[in-house]
Amino acid sequence: MIELDGNHHHEQQGYDRERDNWMQQQQFKVLRFWNYEILNHQEAVLQQICYALQRSHHTS
Repeated sequence: MIELDGNHHHEQQGYDRERDNWMQQQQFKVLRFWNYEILNHQEAVLQQICYALQRSHHTS
């Protein structure tokens, strides 16, 4: 699961942490990126996503 965090994330970090924990218990891998990263560092974000996909493929 990929989550994009904007300015509102600061106000709901507790909720997001609980949600991430639940997702991980359901066997989801959670990747979080700030909106700024998506807008200004697309290549680095894509590399992180590809790396996570490769790792999950090799551990399956």
